[in-house]
Amino acid sequence: LPSCAAIFETGGYTLMRQSLHRPLPLIEAAKQRFGANVRRERMRRGITQERLAEAVELNPRTVQKIEAGSVNILLTTVLRIQRGLRCSWEKLLGRP
Repeated sequence: LPSCAAIFETGGYTLMRQSLHRPLPLIEAAKQRFGANVRRERMRRGITQERLAEAVELNPRTVQKIEAGSVNILLTTVLRIQRGLRCSWEKLLGRP
């Protein structure tokens, strides 16, 4: 077993984190999935990134980064986006 800072078991995945500066694959996948789900739900409703950003009081660039899965977000931001899109949080956090 390689030297690890931590071993995480979740949902059938075993993740070994060897460096505190490298993101966990499962977290990166969750950010990508959340971003793809936000984009899908936003487009399904015919809402622009700018309009969504205004509705949830975020910078449009932040919405772009969220959809790209390149930013960590707070739970409060997840809930703001969920309310802005008027969809269940399960749709945003679940599999695309």
